[in-house]
Amino acid sequence: MPWYVWLLAAAALGAAEFFTLTLVLGLLAGAALVAAVVAGVGVGLLGQLLALTAVATAGLVLVRPVALRHMAQQPLTREGSDALIGRRAEVVREVTATHGLIKLSGEEWSARAYDESLVIPVGALVDVMEIEGATAVVYPRELLP
Repeated sequence: MPWYVWLLAAAALGAAEFFTLTLVLGLLAGAALVAAVVAGVGVGLLGQLLALTAVATAGLVLVRPVALRHMAQQPLTREGSDALIGRRAEVVREVTATHGLIKLSGEEWSARAYDESLVIPVGALVDVMEIEGATAVVYPRELLP
């Protein structure tokens, strides 16, 4: 019953991957599963070890770098308040370095000026530079006189 030992090893490695999230132990778990299948077919210990080594090497050399590259990429869509960054808004109440109010995507948001020396008047159009909690940090679309 060597396939059973490989299956237990695959389960243990898979559980360890769940806690570490390194993609190494998961790939080794997959290799152990392949070794379990090879053992179940009736191939000897040398064949099982060769299958384990081949699949583990292929996974670590070919699959892991691609997976890490995909995980490092920024998501294509922004969600929540991150989606509001870069949007245009209209000043409803004068915006200074400490307070103000803008209309952004149909909602009123508290706002403050990105440049602390600016006072942005009512009706001016602004760009949202960042969101800090429930406050939009804004900069005027056209520099004020």
